[in-house]
Order: sequence, then structure tokens, then C-alpha cells
Amino acid sequence: MMKNVPFFNYPHLFKSHEEDFVRIFKDVGYRGAYILQKDLRDFEENLAKFAGTKYAVGLANGTDAIWIALMAAGIGKGDEVIFASHTYIATAASIHFVGAIPVPADCKEDHMIDPDSVRKLITPKTKAILPTQVNGRCCDMDELMKIAREFNLIILEDAAQGLGAKFKGNGVGTFDKGGTISFYPAKNLGSFGDAGGFVTNDKDMYEKVMLYRDHGRNDDGVFVMWGFNSRLDNLQAAILDFKLTFYSKEIERRREIAQMYQDRLGQLPQLKLPPAPNSNPDYYDVYQNYEIEAFKRDELKQHLKDNGVGTLIQWSGQPVHSITSLGFTGVGLPYTEEMFTKCLMIPMNTALTNDDVEYVCEQIVNFYN
Repeated sequence: MMKNVPFFNYPHLFKSHEEDFVRIFKDVGYRGAYILQKDLRDFEENLAKFAGTKYAVGLANGTDAIWIALMAAGIGKGDEVIFASHTYIATAASIHFVGAIPVPADCKEDHMIDPDSVRKLITPKTKAILPTQVNGRCCDMDELMKIAREFNLIILEDAAQGLGAKFKGNGVGTFDKGGTISFYPAKNLGSFGDAGGFVTNDKDMYEKVMLYRDHGRNDDGVFVMWGFNSRLDNLQAAILDFKLTFYSKEIERRREIAQMYQDRLGQLPQLKLPPAPNSNPDYYDVYQNYEIEAFKRDELKQHLKDNGVGTLIQWSGQPVHSITSLGFTGVGLPYTEEMFTKCLMIPMNTALTNDDVEYVCEQIVNFYN
């Protein structure tokens, strides 16, 4: 019997805790607490605790978080910033709009930025590495930090998909200048609209991002620099603060689902799966997405659609370096290019039941059999 397993169940976000969300909305509304209120300050404090950082800042969205953090780190006109081509366009766009030059790097088998590729791209103009903690996995930060120290570069993490992920016990946002977070609804910790954040242990970065987000205005209401309007609104902060109380359980459920996929699909020679939970003690993955590489990818995608299973090819099938309309030409990134002929994301979210996961697996096995 055919089931309907959407790639992402957006209504579930609200329905799963409807009474709590209605209560929060009424509470914020009755207090008239909409901008820069206690709920935001509470969320920032709790977010920093969860991330294992000294500071956290709520921002309007994840893209703002990247370019504001780049500006706070002193990245500007003519600087080169190396980033993974396997990322959303917002990463490169943020580099572009601070006047810097985005330089795309290749990825490796776990779909994370390849440190060897990064090293080959460094020039005298290189000022920063901007690794994307994609799909809820942390990059090999030891190698990236080693390169950064060797060439006197800074590292700023695009951790839009990575909140909670760890490398050798250290969470995203803790490695150098900090990490930017997206709270887009489909993210592991999702709001009900656009929302973002920045976490860091660097006091100077924190103070500059705080100024940039609110028109350059300090705590005394004095305008001390040019700034922007990129404040996380208080209602979204209140919702996110509530969801943060059970975020660890959400992560554990995603890891359970990832293990179910591993157990059921791991022996299929036609598939390359993400690293399994606990397969490498250096990594703690939170599985924002479950991105496989599949033989006959397009045929598999159609088969799953015909049988009620939603899938997605990340970034609309376009690694950033392939977007010639934005000026990227002559860039050869062999693993990324080969991977994008095979990559496919299958359902990964906490609305899935065990029966849903089993059904997805059954359809994949049936296709290859």
C-alpha cells in the first residue's frame, strides 16, 4: 500500500506543539514585547550555553549573519575568502557583498570542504576560510585550523545547518571567529519565518555584531558606527527559546533515523550513505539532511516520487562554482562535480515515524532489485 512521505512536513512544525505556540504568541502579544525584549536576551543566553560559546546574537536571518560576521571580522574589498562550492548561494553572496572575492573549494567523500583543496587555493590575497558545516556535520577543523595558522588566516564557520554538531567534542562556532546559524523553518532548530544567529567566544566579534545588527547603536542608545537593521524579532526568539528546551531530543531522533537508514541501506552497492552515527568518535553529526549518492539518481528520484516519497537535490543541483551567470568560470572541482551527478536527499526530519523510514527504505531497495 502506497504511503505519502513528504520530504519535509511543514505543518507538523506547528501542530506538534500547537498549544505551547499559541500560549507563547499570546504571552508576547499581551506584553507588547516585539523587538529586543527579554525573550530575545533569554534565547541568546540559552543558545550560547547550548553551543558552548561565551556569546550569542540573534539576527534577522542566516544570510545576514554571514555577511555581518564577515564585516565584523574585517573582511572587505579585494580580500579572497575560500568556501566550499557545496553550499547555498548565500555563503558566496555574503562574501561578494562585503566586497571580497569568493573562491570555491572542492569537497571530499563526506561532502565537507576538502582541506587539500583549500591549501591549493591560497594566494597572497586570501584572508579567510569560510567552511560550511553542511548537512549537520562538522568539517575536519583540525586540518582547517592548521592551514589557518600556517597562512595567518581567519576561520568563520557557516554553520547554518550545523547547530549541535561537534568535532572532537567541540561544537560549531567554537573554533576561531565564530559560527553563523540559520533558524529557517526547515532547519533542525526552526522558527516560523526567517531568523538567524551568531555564536562566538570572541568578545570583539560579539560586540561588533551586536552593533551592526541594530544600526550601530550601543547599549546606551548612542550611534557609534554605521549599522543595519538585522534584529531577531522577539516572537521568533520566544518560539526558538521554547524549542531549544527539547532540541537535544530532536537531534537524538535524527540520529536514530540515520542509523535506521544505515542498517537498511548500508549494504546496497549502488548507494554511498553519509557517515553513520558513532562511526567515527571525532564526529558528532546532527543530520540536518540525509544526503546520499545514488547510482541512477534521477531514475531513483522519479521512482520515489511515483511511490509517494519526497526527495530533493540540494542547491537545485548547482554547486556554486557552476553558476556562470555570477562570474564563476574555469573552476574545476572534480569531486563536487561528480558528486552532483549522484547526490539526493531523502526524508530526514522528526515528523517521520519508524514506519515512514521503513517505507522509504523499502522503495529504495525495490528500485535497485
